[in-house]
Amino acid sequence: MDYFSLLGISVGLAADAFAVCIASGTAAEKVTFNYASKFALCFGLFQAAMPAAGWFIGKAGENFIGAVSHWIALLLLSYIGADMIREAVKKDRGDTPKPSHCGKIKLKTLLGLAVATSIDALAAGVILPSSIGAHTALQMLAAVVTIGIITCAICYAGIYIGKKFGELCSRKAEIFGGIILIAIGLKIFIEHAAGQ
Repeated sequence: MDYFSLLGISVGLAADAFAVCIASGTAAEKVTFNYASKFALCFGLFQAAMPAAGWFIGKAGENFIGAVSHWIALLLLSYIGADMIREAVKKDRGDTPKPSHCGKIKLKTLLGLAVATSIDALAAGVILPSSIGAHTALQMLAAVVTIGIITCAICYAGIYIGKKFGELCSRKAEIFGGIILIAIGLKIFIEHAAGQ
């Protein structure tokens, strides 16, 4: 198995999740170990599970996945990003912020972000065995576990990096975080549209 290629693919697949974690850390009023761990574990789990699912689906599902993945990412990230911006505007008017921005996050929001950032990994799972030379189920298992662990570590760091950035940007950090999520959704959509 080509471990260097696996490392590169792992980091590449985790890039969008890392950016979303930075945006989420930026928008959070309070970041706790529990908050950062939820993001890291959820994103790591989805980034590991999606390539495994793609591998099982195989070539038959590759065209379908490619046709819808960018739409799913765009819709989910745009919705969650717009919601963050709306909450920031409400907060500026003196309304009470949602618990999701005070060191807690709703499960549906977390799952939406995890799905949106890992949907590409589903398609990547179809070609992953040939890309890294994983010829057995055990090698594939090792590969997806590696992807999950790397994503988990990167996302955990991303939350704290975002929090530091948010402290520098103060009140407008949540709006900035929402804009980042929408921009990531658009980036994924444009990349897929340009590749077709």
